[in-house]
Amino acid sequence: ANALFNIWIKYKSKLPEWYYNERLVQVGDSLAQIKEYKLALLHCYERYLQQLVSVNFDDVMDDVHRFKSTFFPNGFRDKNAALMFHALQARNVCIYQMVCSRDRNLQNQESLQTCFDVLTSLRLTMQVALPQENLCWLVYNGTIYIYTICRHLMTIGQSAKVLEYLLWASICMESSIPLLSVHYLTWRATLYTAVSQCYFDCQASIHGEVFARRGLIKIDELKQLENISSSPENSETEKIFEEATLKMSVMIFKRAVYESRRKSKSSQRDPRVSPKEAPNLPWPRTITERLLVEMFDGAAAQFLAILEALSDSSRNVLRPHPPVPDETEIRDVISELFFAGLEILSGNSLKKQNGCLENIFIITAGEKGVSGDAAVKFVKLAFSYEEWEVFDSAIQLVVNFLQAQDDPTWKKAEMELKLLTLMQPLLFPRKFERVSSVSEDNSKEASTPQGSEKTQTFREGSLKHGEPYNDLTILATTVFSCVSTSQQNVHPDKEILFDVIMCLWQKCKMELQQIQTSGSDYLEYIHKYKAYQWVHILWIINEVIEKSSIADMNVMFAEITLCLTAVLENIADS
Repeated sequence: ANALFNIWIKYKSKLPEWYYNERLVQVGDSLAQIKEYKLALLHCYERYLQQLVSVNFDDVMDDVHRFKSTFFPNGFRDKNAALMFHALQARNVCIYQMVCSRDRNLQNQESLQTCFDVLTSLRLTMQVALPQENLCWLVYNGTIYIYTICRHLMTIGQSAKVLEYLLWASICMESSIPLLSVHYLTWRATLYTAVSQCYFDCQASIHGEVFARRGLIKIDELKQLENISSSPENSETEKIFEEATLKMSVMIFKRAVYESRRKSKSSQRDPRVSPKEAPNLPWPRTITERLLVEMFDGAAAQFLAILEALSDSSRNVLRPHPPVPDETEIRDVISELFFAGLEILSGNSLKKQNGCLENIFIITAGEKGVSGDAAVKFVKLAFSYEEWEVFDSAIQLVVNFLQAQDDPTWKKAEMELKLLTLMQPLLFPRKFERVSSVSEDNSKEASTPQGSEKTQTFREGSLKHGEPYNDLTILATTVFSCVSTSQQNVHPDKEILFDVIMCLWQKCKMELQQIQTSGSDYLEYIHKYKAYQWVHILWIINEVIEKSSIADMNVMFAEITLCLTAVLENIADS
C-alpha cells in the first residue's frame, strides 16, 4: 500500500492529468481482479474521486440533483464522465466485496446495511447514466452488480428488501435501446426470473406468475421484431429465445401446477402412483405429468420445472418439513412431482415416449440431459419433503452417476449424499430400522450406467440399530473425513455441515451434562457408563468446526468448545 501511494505521489506531477487519471482507475481494476479490494478502493478509485470531489460521497447519494452537480458539473458529454461513472461503480463493488470478506453471511446488521447502501448507490448511478445511450455498458454492468448482491441477500432471507432493486435492474434493461437486442435477452430473462423468485420467496406467488407472464410477452415482442427484420433467424438466435422462454415458463409452472389443482377440487382424486406401479403405466400418468408434457418439450426442461416447483427458500435440507397437512391437493401435487422427477431421472419417461427397450441414462455431466447438479438437488429435495420411496430409488441412480465421474469436484456431492443417508435414522429413528449408507471402499458389486469400472455399493444393516452412539460416531467420523481433505472445493456445503453438527450436539448434549453433574466421581462415572464415547464425539465435533471454518456461523459453536474444555479440565483434575 505504501509503495503504491509513493508511486502515485512521485508520478502525478510528471504525467498529463488525463493520462494519470486513466492509469489510476486501470490499476484499480487490475487490483480488483486479483481480489485486492481494499488497495483498489483506497489507493485508486477513492483517490481518483477525492481529487475531483471534496464532499463526503455518502452525503450526496440520496439526492439525484446533488449527485449530478457534484460528480458531473460539466454535464455528461464531458470526456471524463465515463471514467467517473466507472470509478463510482467500481468503488461500490469494492465496498461490497470488503464486507463479504469479513462477514460472508452478513450476520452483522452494519454489514447488511452497507450492502443496501451499495445497492442504492448503484441504482442512483444507473439512473443518471440511463438516458445516455453511449453509457449503456455502464447500465449493463450495473444490472450485473445489483443481481450479484441481491442473489446473495436472497440466500439470507432478504428477498422482500431486494425486490425493488431487481425490478429496477429489469426495467433498466428494457429502457436502454441498445440493451433491448437479442444479444442481451438471456441476461434480461435471468433478471426476470430473479424478480419472480423474489415474489415467491415473499409468499406472493400470484405476483411471481404475473411477472413471469409479463416477461413472456416482452420476449414475444422482441421475437416479432426479429421476424420482421431483414436479418434471417439463425440457430443461435432461436436457441436464445427458447432458453428465455423456458425460464419464464418454469416460473409460471411453479404456481400453476398447484393452483390448477386447488381450483379443480373434486370429490374424486386420482389414485397415488407408487414407484412399484410406475414402470407399468404409460407416460404421462398423472394430472401433473400431463401439465408438464403440455408446457415443456424434453426431459431436461420438464425436470427443471419440477425442481423449481418443489424449491422453497424456507425449507432446509436436513431439517425436513412435510407439506401442510390440511391441503390434500397440494400434498398430492408434491408427490406427483417427485414421482415424475424419478421417472425422468431413471429414463423411463423417454423409453415410454420413444418406444425404446434398452436403458436410457439421462443424468449427464455435459449440456444435454439432466445435469448432475440438478439430480443431486432432486435427491436433497426428496429428503427434505420426506418422500422416502423416491429418495431411496433416486439416490441409487445419482450415486452410480457420481462415482463414474473422474472430476474430483463431484466428490462434494457424493459426500453430501452420504451424510444424508447417515442422518436418516438419527432424524427419524422410528421409521428406519437400519442404516443405509454409501460404502467407502471401491467395491465392484454395482455397475454404473455409463459403463465405468469405478463402482461403489450401498451398505445396509452394517450397524446395530438402536445403539445411538454407533450411529452418531459413524456420522461424526464421516463428516470429519469430509472436511479433512485439503481440497476446499469438495467440502460439503456449510449449511449441511451446520445442520449435521447441530444434530450431533443435540444428541450428545444431555449425556455430557450428566457427566458434568456427576461430582467427584467423574472418572468412575465415565468408565461405568462408557461416557468417554460421548466425549469422543464432542472432540470430533470441535475438530470439524475448526477445520471447516464455520465457527462464525452460530454462537452455539462457542458453547460446544467451552463444554469440551470443561469436560477435559474436570478429567484432568480427577
